[in-house]
Amino acid sequence: MDDAMAQAQKTAKAILDNVQQVIIGKAEVVELAVIALLSNGHLLIEDAPGVGKTMLARSLAKSLDCTFRRVQFTPDMLPGDITGVSVYNQKTQDFEFRPGPIMTQIVLADEINRATPKVQSALLECMDEGQITVDGVTHHVTPPFHVLATQNPIEYEGTFPLPETQLDRFLMRVSLGYPSESDEITIVDKQQYAHPIEKIGPVATGADLLQMQEVVKKIFVDDLVKQYIVSLVAATRNHPTIYLGASPRGSLALFRTAQARALIHERDYVLPDDIKVLAESVLAHRLIVRLTDVSQDRTGRASIAELLETVPVPGTVLKQ
Repeated sequence: MDDAMAQAQKTAKAILDNVQQVIIGKAEVVELAVIALLSNGHLLIEDAPGVGKTMLARSLAKSLDCTFRRVQFTPDMLPGDITGVSVYNQKTQDFEFRPGPIMTQIVLADEINRATPKVQSALLECMDEGQITVDGVTHHVTPPFHVLATQNPIEYEGTFPLPETQLDRFLMRVSLGYPSESDEITIVDKQQYAHPIEKIGPVATGADLLQMQEVVKKIFVDDLVKQYIVSLVAATRNHPTIYLGASPRGSLALFRTAQARALIHERDYVLPDDIKVLAESVLAHRLIVRLTDVSQDRTGRASIAELLETVPVPGTVLKQ
């Protein structure tokens, strides 16, 4: 293992430890969130209000010495509130671009599904291509560029479901869930006098993150593991209860996140178990499940769990 990989592992651990000072008892979720950053992808955090979605996103942002903007999404927002607008300058007698909050490195899109689909679509170009186009002029964002979005379940009032194209732009979707009783006591104790997020600072720079993303690309992935990734994603397109399966972007996302997980676990190669751990977070939100029975409680997560049981790892024998 070379020095660059060892340094990347050290920096990744520092970010994990930093965030876990704020997010108590959710080590697996924090790891998934860091994997999204190392994979150069965007993260969607979905859960009920009050469980720490925004704190997770803010902790990730504060761990990196990058430019940061927070956008509180509301139903009355316009696309220009996100991308920026061209304003006429009477002195120069010309239009000048005034960038919106998306023109930064780390964007916290808080309660993204409270905005209308028209506003949500303003994020599509920058999330996929790292640029925005306003009045026919293209403006590039400065790498690293990451969108950390939070959303409440769509059953809550005043929310709009994210379009399929928007969901597909997110590399991963994670949920925090409620803490255990002992962890909740720890949370209460830690916040008695001040919130832990006020005590943490950056442990890595933007340049460090870019270097780590390059190191992740060098993690070895065997051909059999690649075949497993493709077979698993292909199975989502042929399953009778899934109306729309994952696209090739899902295969690429599973491939890259598996490399990042291997790095965090101090390996320079990917295991099939990496794929199994990541499959739900990477693929479930990309699926549209066919609900033939209104009483059937079937979700993308359940479909992925079923496929993990039925799609064999190439070179092994599936247990009956």
